[in-house]
Amino acid sequence: MSRSLNILFLGGAKRVAVGKMILAAARKRGIDARIFGYELDVRVPLAAIGTIIPGKKWNDPDFPIHLEEVVDELGITMLLPFVDGAIAPAARFAASHPGVSCPVSSSEVAEFFFDKCISAEIFAKASLPIPETVTDLDRAVFPLIAKPRRGSASKGIEILTDREALDRIRPVAGEYLVQRYIPDATEITVDCYVAADGRILTVSPRIRLETAGGEAVRTVTVDSPEAVTLAERTIQATGLRGACTIQLLRDSAGNLMIMEINPRPGGGVVASVNAGANIPSLIVDEWAGLPLDRTFPRPGVLTVRYLEDIAFLPDGTKI
Repeated sequence: MSRSLNILFLGGAKRVAVGKMILAAARKRGIDARIFGYELDVRVPLAAIGTIIPGKKWNDPDFPIHLEEVVDELGITMLLPFVDGAIAPAARFAASHPGVSCPVSSSEVAEFFFDKCISAEIFAKASLPIPETVTDLDRAVFPLIAKPRRGSASKGIEILTDREALDRIRPVAGEYLVQRYIPDATEITVDCYVAADGRILTVSPRIRLETAGGEAVRTVTVDSPEAVTLAERTIQATGLRGACTIQLLRDSAGNLMIMEINPRPGGGVVASVNAGANIPSLIVDEWAGLPLDRTFPRPGVLTVRYLEDIAFLPDGTKI
């Protein structure tokens, strides 16, 4: 096996910290690693540590062919998707190219998590707790939350407080997952890594204290055995693999429920890494065939994100 680890980040334009951690983990193990980014615009923060390749949209008919060309030209040995639309194509590509790994779930698992209505059905069949799904809109009890069934990054979500609001989406209700809205709920994000053989290697609950631009800028890890247990149950019931993020809700009575699952590294995963859930190291170690040991992150570790500038010339060259 080649000891050169050439990683293509898909949609990881802002994941500079994760990239640095992966490079550090590889260097510590004597592995020559390089980061590349596949982006629509080459002028992105990841250029600070890697080479950016002008890419295509995930749903572009030419994307699979272009990805193959990029992988061949750069000698890519790992694909690492950071956005929902890239997960299934990346997993599918790796499954058909033995020399390329992809430390996330299979394309089949990724695709059913990309459909929130199918996900809700799977959770229910596995007896995993979720907010009550509304199937009969005429008997709905408000407030409700309507999520685009194939949406991502919280786009298009609506809180429905009365019959008039519900009637607005009724003509396209099939395109939404409608659930009971839980006011004053606490969101708990759980970062996980699962080996290809199903071993759970780390589970780290955290809470976002402050967000900016849709991303966490202050995050603290928490001591929540209940969240760890529910995350492990979810992994075992759904076949999640690699790096994944499980979003939970805790209501005012302390009950935990699954909000959604992202079968990829979360945007705030660095907070869990800082607490001891060394997902970048696990990614490198599994690729290299090294021993994999479970890690137990510490609660109460606060991570604060800060801005750093990078400049480009008009032609896109990094200064």
